[in-house]
Formats: sequence, structure tokens, C-alpha cells
Amino acid sequence: MLTAKGAATRRRIIDGAAAEIRDKGAATATLDDVRARTSTSKSQIFHYFPGGKEELLLAVAAREAVRVLEDQQPHLDDLTTWQAWRDWRDAVIRRYEQQGVNCPLGVLITELGRSTPAAQALTTQLIEQWQAALRAGILRMQETGEADRRLDADRTAAALVAAVQGGVVILMSTGAIGHLEAALDTFLTLLRASGRARAR
Repeated sequence: MLTAKGAATRRRIIDGAAAEIRDKGAATATLDDVRARTSTSKSQIFHYFPGGKEELLLAVAAREAVRVLEDQQPHLDDLTTWQAWRDWRDAVIRRYEQQGVNCPLGVLITELGRSTPAAQALTTQLIEQWQAALRAGILRMQETGEADRRLDADRTAAALVAAVQGGVVILMSTGAIGHLEAALDTFLTLLRASGRARAR
């Protein structure tokens, strides 16, 4: 159990590591960089993260996974109108525009996710929470007749998460956000059109 001071120090190290990853990328950022940015000693870093860089990266990814959903609020939990969906879309675009090409959560998916069970579990939890929130939004739009009731809400939400993540991967690779914008805009256009077509 950490003291309040210890918890604050641990959080400062995690935030500093996330900032280093955003600035330099995961492969380039070192523990010495994190130590310098956070004004902590090497012994402090290993006190809170005895597993070294991999454990610290996992902690960063866990924090970033929470932020992924936090940054989509309050829109993600209130997808009851097309304006709410549009506001959610704008929040997603804004988040990744500000983030740029170096995504701390990308560390989880690309560097840790393939080999670390804890990282895989964290990724799975994030995707499930995200998909469940989008599924709830789609169901609400179906209940009001704004979207086609014949759509499988869970699979549709899964496709949307996959589309977003695909756009983010392209952003990280090229620095261009157009594919993410296209994925979200096309999805929302088709979802809205499904309700209109059903009404006719």
C-alpha cells in the first residue's frame, strides 16, 4: 500500500514516461530520460517499477487506456442523438490530433501486447468497455428508429472500434489524420442512412 506521497511519485513517473513516449517514441525513450524529466532517482524508479522499463510501459499503457475513454466523455455515455454522435466524433478526432504520431497506448498494442498476458488483458478490457459504450449508443438509436433495428449492435460497435483503431495506426505511421476522419464520417453516414432507408 502506497502512501499519498508514494502514490503521487509513482503517478509522476508514469506521466513523465508517457510524455517521453509522446516526444520521442517508445523505442527511443529511456529510463534515464524519464528520471531526468520527473526529477526522480534510478532507485525510485525501480522501487515503484521493479520490473524496469517493461513494467513502467505497462503502467503507462494502463493509464492511457483509461484516458482513451475519459477523453471521449461525456459524449460516449450519451449517444442518444445524431448531434451527440457528432460531438463524440469530434472528441475522438481532437484527442488524436493533439496526441500526434507517438501514442503511449500504441506501446501496449505493438510492443507489449503480443507477448505479455497482462498487456493483452488490459487491451481486451479497454476494447470491451469501448465497444459496450458504442453498442449502447447504437441500441438507443435503434429504439428511437434513427438506426435500422436489423443491425447487429454488437458487431456494428466492434466494426466502429476497428475502424477507429485502423485510422489511428495510419496516423501513427504517416502523421495524417484523414483516414481516421474518413472512417468515422463514413460510419456515421451509413448508420444514419440505415434508419432513413428502413423508414422508407
